[in-house]
Amino acid sequence: MSDSKITVQATIDADAKKVWDYYNNPAHIIHWNFADPSWHCPRAENDMRIGGTYKARMEAKDGSFGFDFETIYTDIEEGKQFTYGFGGRTATVQFNHLGSQTEVVITFDPENENPVDMQKAGWQAILNNFKDYTENN
Repeated sequence: MSDSKITVQATIDADAKKVWDYYNNPAHIIHWNFADPSWHCPRAENDMRIGGTYKARMEAKDGSFGFDFETIYTDIEEGKQFTYGFGGRTATVQFNHLGSQTEVVITFDPENENPVDMQKAGWQAILNNFKDYTENN
């Protein structure tokens, strides 16, 4: 595994309370948690507490491929940031209050199977879907 972390970010035109809710509530997660329109997230669960798990099913709409993404929370600052572990890697999601906007910054450990640029593009695409969903709902 690379020692370099990957960072993606987006500024959402919504207040921090809404952004936190839409990012962490499974009723919303299923509407934005995929990198490409040919995919979807049919299920999500979120037990947001230290030691709690986040689970999301991500799959191609045609059923040709899919996977379960599961994490365990290691740190949570309600409304501000959280960190979770998954497969020996970690990610931190920060919510920076900018008045009527909120900057979401995700920093994560890359995996070794795919190029760093591909991983960054995939996580950024998911975050961009989140931005679009949150601003339009």
